[in-house]
Amino acid sequence: MADLGRHAPMKLSLKLQLSFFESSRQTTDTHRSSRKISCETGISRTTVMCIIHDDLQLRCLKKRRAQELTAANKVTRLTRSKHLLRRYSKSAVDEKVFTIAAPSNGQNDRVYAPKSSRKKDVTAERLQRTHSRFCMSLMVSVGVSKLGRTELVFVEPGVKINGAYYRDVLLKKQLLPTIRRISGDMFIFQQDNASAHRARDMAEFLKRETPAFICPDLWPSNNRDLNSVDYKVWATMEQRLYQRKIHDIDQLREQLTAIWHNLEQSIIDSAFDQWRKRLTACVKAKGGHFEYQL
Repeated sequence: MADLGRHAPMKLSLKLQLSFFESSRQTTDTHRSSRKISCETGISRTTVMCIIHDDLQLRCLKKRRAQELTAANKVTRLTRSKHLLRRYSKSAVDEKVFTIAAPSNGQNDRVYAPKSSRKKDVTAERLQRTHSRFCMSLMVSVGVSKLGRTELVFVEPGVKINGAYYRDVLLKKQLLPTIRRISGDMFIFQQDNASAHRARDMAEFLKRETPAFICPDLWPSNNRDLNSVDYKVWATMEQRLYQRKIHDIDQLREQLTAIWHNLEQSIIDSAFDQWRKRLTACVKAKGGHFEYQL
């Protein structure tokens, strides 16, 4: 047997544990991180990583949070994705709420306590992230296309986004005029399945005001992974926005405006380039989750 050095007993023991974890994929042990294994075995994390990569030839993949899909959701996503593949859209409208406080990420907010301590012995201040009852926020709406984009449209605090407001204010007065100026009649209007977008007379309005549009009956349910503005544009803006602390609504508005002004058109183009690939992946996954395959 090759000499494994002074860590030979530990490495062999850990190697056996990891081999068991790999072979018993249905057990809860398969989710343990290298940090967790290091803590439980008393072996340094460097040695753990060496065994995982060099000895066992394994790679560590991080789980992602995803919305649960029912059987009915999958059927709907599959059917509508097939229809959408026949109509590759290059114009999209969406809304997003940005808050002053950055979204919390539990993966990057851990508390380390002595191994012998119990959870109830740790103070509440260390285990809780407190926030005000109502976090100040702004809702913004935007239209994007490969030919350009609209300005960032702010919805004033307290305004309810119902069908009438969405149609008469956001679309008719603000977004559609700019979209026409940018694209002329060379666009297919795309929006998500929000309740305001499905108002009773919305379809008739869009028939009159757009060259063509994707109706709500064709838009997949549970669709953040298929909404080009969601999975690319808003995600990029959110990442840039929370690189520094935001103190009030005015600063939030200023930062959003600056980020939107400096957002590269190539990011928007990339979002639309990914859309068809994502629809194809959704069909391949029979309407299920597919982002891990991209």
